[in-house]
Amino acid sequence: MPIATLIAADIFDGDMISAATQSLDSAGCSVGDVTWLEPGKAADINFTGDITAARNALNGYESDADIFVQPGGNRRKMLLVSDMDSTMITVECIDELADYAGIKPQIAEITERAMQGELDFTQALTARVSLLAGLDIAMIDKCLSERVRPMAGAEILVKTMAAWGAHTVLVSGGFTHFARPVANKIGFAEYEANILSMEMVS
Repeated sequence: MPIATLIAADIFDGDMISAATQSLDSAGCSVGDVTWLEPGKAADINFTGDITAARNALNGYESDADIFVQPGGNRRKMLLVSDMDSTMITVECIDELADYAGIKPQIAEITERAMQGELDFTQALTARVSLLAGLDIAMIDKCLSERVRPMAGAEILVKTMAAWGAHTVLVSGGFTHFARPVANKIGFAEYEANILSMEMVS
């Protein structure tokens, strides 16, 4: 039986459940049991009917909720591949590193243009790193200790999946100097990122 999972931390109530079940009914789905995974935060709605129709019916029904519609039989996933910046951690590492160099606005502008598709990844990375030339390498450790924090729930998600045997991979368009300690802290089995080239300046 398909399941629609609704997640809306600390704002979930019965009215949101009712709205979701009405949306499913309107799509020709027959709603079954509703189970709270955690009261006020997440609930499962079991239903029969077309999964695509259910997804379309629930798309955008509640802007403050995340919604997952999937077959009940393949619910437990065995692979997690996640981005790092602004996903598993709360910041964009290169932007924060640039703040120590006094050029955060310039770097952040390039980051935003890349996220909007105006620059490809290689162009954006090259442009940002070139602006960081001459920055003391010690600023990486300073940035890690002062600004890099796990996103709420990240460690629980990764370690829970790992506990039931899932393989977890952290990926980043940034650098291993950040990805390695973040992966170790949160509990990822492996990480993939760029290797930053450093030169000593006399």
